[in-house]
Amino acid sequence: MSLLSRSLGAPNRRIALVALLVVGLDQLTKQLVLRFLGYAQEKVVVPGFFKFVHWGNTGAAWSLFKGNNELLAGVAIAALLALFLSRHLFDYRKPRSQVAFGLIFGGIVGNLIDRLQVGHVIDFIYFYAERGGRELGFPAFNVADSAICTGVGLVFLITWLNDRQAKRATAAPAKSAAE
Repeated sequence: MSLLSRSLGAPNRRIALVALLVVGLDQLTKQLVLRFLGYAQEKVVVPGFFKFVHWGNTGAAWSLFKGNNELLAGVAIAALLALFLSRHLFDYRKPRSQVAFGLIFGGIVGNLIDRLQVGHVIDFIYFYAERGGRELGFPAFNVADSAICTGVGLVFLITWLNDRQAKRATAAPAKSAAE
């Protein structure tokens, strides 16, 4: 058995690998933002649709609870602990669940690093539309935010698929017994 297959053999290790990849990509992209964009600076990529920005967020998603960076860092640590302790409730031994949890863990850690090192989360991806001379935009986000949302979406999808499969399994025997 190769070193790679042995080291990735356990579900927790696969979750950790996905999380480390997310943290690495998240922190790399944020370092690029810090290097090439001054704070509050913007670089239009597709006029009227997309730009890179360098914005700080001391709140949660959509800047909710703005100014509560320390509290949200504590919430992130609590969420990591709660997710780790409750992961068995989501059949984390299956590869798709491991990817989902790895994305969520990695995203939380990526933003937590920002909160602890920089004092805010660095957001830099911004989609917008210009209407009547005004800019209407989706809140800026980053790789960690994308990973969290994708991971949570996968957990919902996996749960829904598992529920459908369980309903079909219980309906099948009842159908055959009635025939």
